[in-house]
Amino acid sequence: MYLSPEEKTVGQGNFQNAIGVTRRDFLKSGIVAGAVSGAGLGAMYFGYAASVANPLRVGFIGTGDEGNVLLGAITPSYLQVVAIADIRPYNIHRAFHGDHASENALRVRCGLLTKYGWQTEDEARKHVKVYDQDYRDLLKDPDVEAVVIATPLHLHAQIAIEAMKAGKHVLTEKLMGHSVHECKEMARYSQHLGKILATGHQRHYSILYDNAVDTIRRGLIGEIHSIRAQWHRDNLPGHDSWSLPLPDDKMASRLASLKKQLDIAKGLAIDDLNKEISKLKALKEEMEAARGSTVDRLNNDITQLALQYMDHAVKAEDYGYENITLADGSKRSALEELIRWRLWNRTGGGLMAELGSHQMDAAGIFISGLRQDGEKALPLTVSAVGGRSLFPLDRDCEDHVYCVYEFPGPGYESDPNKKIGVAYSSINGNGFGGYGETVMGTKGTLILEREQEAMLFSNSAPTTTSVSVTKGKGGGPTLDTTQSGGGEAAAVGKKALDGPVSRGYTEELEHWAWCIRNPDPKNLPRCHPKVAMGDAVIALTTNIALRENRRIEFKKEWFEIDSDETPEGVKPDLSRYA
Repeated sequence: MYLSPEEKTVGQGNFQNAIGVTRRDFLKSGIVAGAVSGAGLGAMYFGYAASVANPLRVGFIGTGDEGNVLLGAITPSYLQVVAIADIRPYNIHRAFHGDHASENALRVRCGLLTKYGWQTEDEARKHVKVYDQDYRDLLKDPDVEAVVIATPLHLHAQIAIEAMKAGKHVLTEKLMGHSVHECKEMARYSQHLGKILATGHQRHYSILYDNAVDTIRRGLIGEIHSIRAQWHRDNLPGHDSWSLPLPDDKMASRLASLKKQLDIAKGLAIDDLNKEISKLKALKEEMEAARGSTVDRLNNDITQLALQYMDHAVKAEDYGYENITLADGSKRSALEELIRWRLWNRTGGGLMAELGSHQMDAAGIFISGLRQDGEKALPLTVSAVGGRSLFPLDRDCEDHVYCVYEFPGPGYESDPNKKIGVAYSSINGNGFGGYGETVMGTKGTLILEREQEAMLFSNSAPTTTSVSVTKGKGGGPTLDTTQSGGGEAAAVGKKALDGPVSRGYTEELEHWAWCIRNPDPKNLPRCHPKVAMGDAVIALTTNIALRENRRIEFKKEWFEIDSDETPEGVKPDLSRYA
């Protein structure tokens, strides 16, 4: 996360010998044999079937930013989207047509028309029912077998439990719930009703992270004693990805400006065509295509912005959102709470829920990989500080958080000093270093960046050490380090195949569908309730430590589904959903 381009690229020739040989040989043999393609790699790697005989009929509740990412990640041979529910016209439009805010947005939120090859929204709506008033209407639909929930965090438990009571299996976006007692209620309903409940912590389905765990288990970086993780962003007042545009006069003005640009573009197209009519046919066709592209782009922009502006008619207060006065005396409408729900504690969970939960999930995956019993590693303590030094009093969530955790390491039971320290920071105002994790051991350092790259360095000085792998005295692999004039880093799984590394969204959806189609107590999503609740306990307890500026010792009972103890002191109560 702090490496120069030279440090990242030097020594990549050692890649094959330095990391994950068994895993990579497995991948290579499957690819050579034609067993998998890029799209089918997850099934082969994680051991589920390459398709299901009857695609799972699924409904999406919440088609905002994350809901549309998940829509863009589905594999039609596993899931058939038969219904969507959202109260915002803008979100419904993106669900069908994709997100045209940028090229990258359209890549990850491609829309159902692209996903299924439908030509028009009218054609798509023959296959996908739209519920724009009440998600409960979707839950009553007998054609829906399972639901994906990507609503604001405070609604996860309510909708998930109602869905399971309606006979549906559930996958929620992360966090699992808004509070630990809600998570326990969700888990208990899943047990009582026999419905599969998964949570979308996608690193559990990342081949890159799984190879990293394999590296750690094989002892290539020695005894792990420290992990550093971060998620840094350059968000600032006026340039904040969580302060999404509101359908107000400013948006109406921008919409009018775009329409003028469209009129100009259409006029120029006619003028240019008259001027160039005598030129070669090929040139005319090229120019017409270029003009058409401009018009198409503006049409897409106008349509999307017009739908975004239509959100002003949504009566958010009818759906439980609130009008309140902020700490600085300004007013916040119910519609603003709906659109900018991440900014407030009542509806969201701040930096730890939205960002930090990913990094702590990753740290937990690495440390759990050291255990012999296969159980999830649970933290011992957390100390946290944070604040809001950049943004005005228009939100509850912090600008920055700094957290330190203690996890038990191998041998902790007999020697309490055997701990692994994890330091995490999430800041706004400066994106230096981006996001990722650095795992430090007694023999080397493993760095994962942006869920796309992994690099292995010997010891602590990548600029002064070269890396190779030899057999140790016990026959296992070790890092052989030799001082040299230039350091060498071994890239570890930057690409399992040509193209971007999968972040795991597709695989988590595929495996969830496969588990439902293949019911067996052994067939559980990798992020089932016990695992997901553990991640939620860590993030939500950290928020308590932030608010109270203190060190907290985690209790084992907080992580147990059947225990009524929670860090917030509220007992689970299933009768709330009777």
